[in-house]
Amino acid sequence: MTWQALDKFHKTKVGFLTLGLVELLITYGFAGLAIDRGNLWWYLLALIFLIETLQNFFKLALNILGRSRG
Repeated sequence: MTWQALDKFHKTKVGFLTLGLVELLITYGFAGLAIDRGNLWWYLLALIFLIETLQNFFKLALNILGRSRG
């Protein structure tokens, strides 16, 4: 799969949902590590992926409502 095909897929409803769920799982993993180990870097990574997850779900909601922003 090329980068262009991945970018095109990411801008679809299924792409937003898929990447949002994958990032949510990654966030859960980093949050678990952060709580277990108490390392601030794990907290930072969890926060970054949480923000990315929220962005994908927000874009999905806009796409479903017909207000696509790309």
